[in-house]
Order: sequence, then structure tokens, then C-alpha cells
Amino acid sequence: MTAKKVYIVGIGHKPLDERCRRILGAADVILTSPRLLEVFQKYADYPEVKGKVKIIDRVGETLDYIERKREVESIVLLGSGDPMFHGIGRQVIARCGREGVEVFPDLSSVQVAFARIRERWDDAFLMSLHGGLIPGKGTRAYTLADLPSLLAEYGKLAILTDGTNNPTAIAEVFVALPALPPVKIFVCEKLGYGEQEMITSGAPEEIAGKTFSDLNVVILLGSHAGGKGPDRGSETYKKPPSAAARFGLTEKEFSHSRGLITKDEVRAVTLHKLRLPSEGVLWDVGAGSGSLSIEAARLSPGLSVFAVERDDEQVAHMKQNKRQFDLSNMEIVKGEAPYALDSLPDPDRVFVGGSGGSLAAIIALTGERMRAGAIVINCVTLETVDEAVRELEARGFQIDLSQVSVSRLKELGERRYLKALNPVFIIRGEKP
Repeated sequence: MTAKKVYIVGIGHKPLDERCRRILGAADVILTSPRLLEVFQKYADYPEVKGKVKIIDRVGETLDYIERKREVESIVLLGSGDPMFHGIGRQVIARCGREGVEVFPDLSSVQVAFARIRERWDDAFLMSLHGGLIPGKGTRAYTLADLPSLLAEYGKLAILTDGTNNPTAIAEVFVALPALPPVKIFVCEKLGYGEQEMITSGAPEEIAGKTFSDLNVVILLGSHAGGKGPDRGSETYKKPPSAAARFGLTEKEFSHSRGLITKDEVRAVTLHKLRLPSEGVLWDVGAGSGSLSIEAARLSPGLSVFAVERDDEQVAHMKQNKRQFDLSNMEIVKGEAPYALDSLPDPDRVFVGGSGGSLAAIIALTGERMRAGAIVINCVTLETVDEAVRELEARGFQIDLSQVSVSRLKELGERRYLKALNPVFIIRGEKP
């Protein structure tokens, strides 16, 4: 027996068209969830077909029913909004094949949400934190921890939420950042429920203290979205630094004095040795003008970077650099190590570019505070190499040591030659 076609009809925002009415009228059964039944009961078509409605609350049970019955029943499945946008449409097609399914979408909740706040959405990043796993992987595509980096890159996010990954939890992610970025949150509740619809907007600290219906869409607008800058589609729009290439900044792009900056080639090797995680905590001790902190913060936007520096002039350069690159995940800590480290969260990575004579104490504190991770120390003298290796080994770190020697092209009259820079020792201690 040939299986009948399964029809998926999206509801929630606009009346059904004539063909959908005919399909409902000819159906043997109309499958819906308790939540969508509440929506469908408000449709003018409901009284004529209510005897065909069958309520199944779980997606798996719904799919099993369709697979069992589609050879003998003409089935209509009601979906929310556009069933092909993070909806049940994909799963039904996976079970029944493309030729066995026909989809009639309504407006998606994301479309409606952007319309309600009168904001364009052709430049937004659309994502789902709604319960459900990636087939074959067992994980979600995105988590709450990804939001700061995604917002930094795209400037505008639309998020489908669930009971755990809700607007309050989203707001708390931003409140917990070392430096709160400029972000506005819109919570669009019960879209398609008429007078029950509600739009709430505010800064993260305002949203974090509120509770919301589970039926919501969240929109995040960053500093380069929502009319706070040039039109992203215009010819005059220039991408902000956070949306530019994250790796490969040159010394000329940083504010610094007297050449006191980690050279480009050395910074590249140092970042490689750090093997930055996507999230966690980095201490940059003796951060100077902050070049390594800034490049690390751009490489891993989910990482919390604490740049520790005691010199007033260097701190001033670092503040200017942080403003220039618009970084929300970097915090400048004015003070002298190891004392300035006491109030910081435990590190997953530590970089020591300058120790002020307190290298042993910094390594000792790192050994106490770091559960697992790596510390990288840059130095130029053999005495510092000896001290670093000795102190790291005494605290159970596995040691790796490299020397970086760099020569750069220079002109001498009409000829060119390579001028050597001071060699730098790069010591990596790993705590398994």
C-alpha cells in the first residue's frame, strides 16, 4: 500500500489559506500538541474539524504515530510558525522522505519578533538554544557561552529559547562578563497570542532580574546594530574591529611607547604555545600595552582575559588599545603581581611577559590556583630561564622550552639586509 502524503501546516500568526482549509477538511487526523491546540482553538476553522484533532505531547511519539499510520490515514500535523525553521519539519521529512511531505509555513516567530521591535533582520544571526540535540552528535549547535562571541561578530542575534536557556539566563551571561559590552535585549513573549503578546527590552542587568513566559524569542543588539552605527548594508559602513580578522595584528596597530611591546613574531608563537580555549580565564601578567591580551581576547571571545600591569604609562596605552578594539571580554587590572592576582578568578591559562622580580611567587600562585592548564613565560636572560624552569618543575609542571630568533628586512643605502632582534626564550609549563 502506498503511503499517503503528510501535510505540515504552520499556525500562529495568520489565517489559513483556502488550500490549507481543504486539506484540513479532507484529513483523517490532525495532530497537535497541547500548546498548539490552544492556538488552533482561536482559528475560525477549528469548530468544523475539532473531531479530527488528536493531541500528542512528545515529538518522538508524534513521529512514531506518523510512521505507523501514514499508509492508512491522511495526516495533517500542526506546527508552530514556520515548521522548517528549527521546527518539526526536518524530523518529519527525515522519517517520511521529501516526496512524502508537504509543508505550509506560517510566519516564523523570528520574523514576527523583528517586526514587533521594528528592526531589520536580514543582517541578523539566527540561532536556537531550544532543547534538542544535533542528530548524531548529542550536543547543541550553540550554548549560552557562545553568545558573547557571536554578538561580537554579528552584532545582532535572534535566539529561540527554552525553559533552561531562557531570557534571564541569557542576560546573566552578559552580566557575568568582566566588562559588560553595550547590548540591548528584547524579549518577545507569546507572539501570535493576541493581547497576551508582550515585548520587554532593557540592558542585561535589567532583564536578569525578571521572569518570562517559556514562549518567547530573544533578540540581542550589540554596539554595531540597531541604529547605533552606520547601516551595515551601506557603502559607508566599516566593520568594527571585533568583526575584522582576529589574528595577525601588527605592532603599528597598538598604542605603545619606546618599543615596549611583544614583537609580532614572538606574540604569534606565544599564542600558539598558550593553546587558548574557547572559554575560561587567562591571566596576562606584566601585560604592558596589552598586545597579547587583545589578540587573545579577539581569538577567543568567550575567554575572560585579565591584563595585569603596574606601570601607569603602560596602563594608559592598554586602555586606549582596549577602546580601539572594542573588547568586552578583557579587563585591565592595575597592580603588581602576585598581589593583584588574588582577587581574580582561577586561571586556565597564564602568560607572564614581565614579573617585576616576582617570578617565583607568580609561578607558586599559579601552581596553587590552576587546576589544569598551561603557563607560558617569555624571557631574554639565561638567569630567568633557569629560575622559571626550576620553579615550574618543583610544582609539577611539564616543561617545554623554545628560543625564537627573528631577523627583519632593513635597508642600507640601496641594499637590503636582515637585522636581528633580541632572541626570546618561550617556556611552557603544562599542568595535566
